[in-house]
Amino acid sequence: MSIQGSRPPQDRGLAPNLIVRGVAQAIQFYREALGAEVLYEGTIPNGPTLHAQLRIGKSYVLLSDEMMCQEGGPPTGSPLKLGAASAVLELWVDDVDAAFDRAIKAGGKALGPVDMAFYGDRVGMFVDPFGHVWTLSTPVEVLTPEDLFQRMIQHFQPA
Repeated sequence: MSIQGSRPPQDRGLAPNLIVRGVAQAIQFYREALGAEVLYEGTIPNGPTLHAQLRIGKSYVLLSDEMMCQEGGPPTGSPLKLGAASAVLELWVDDVDAAFDRAIKAGGKALGPVDMAFYGDRVGMFVDPFGHVWTLSTPVEVLTPEDLFQRMIQHFQPA
């Protein structure tokens, strides 16, 4: 989608389009929880916001209201409609503890405490109010592929 003021024309990066129930509420949450900047907001006069483009850090995220996913359209729906999320959105941050606290205070639901992961990142996972699962990560260690493989084997060994 080409809208002046949104993604630069030369940007060919991947941008997830999150299907949500209530784009305006999602915008507010992502601003508070993740520091999102709104680049475009498509609101019907006297009606709902149907689409938005956000920048979170260096990444772009699109939002579409589930009401746009009607008969004849793509087989999509919000996680709230479908009862499950099929993807995890990972965001690298400088301070995972502060970012995680901010997301939880804004209304996210923690899936556990922030902790070290076997792959060398300090990680916190939460579900946003719209059903999307997020992982916030701060790299702590740089591992070789061999070290990572050994840690993975050890981590997933039956007890």
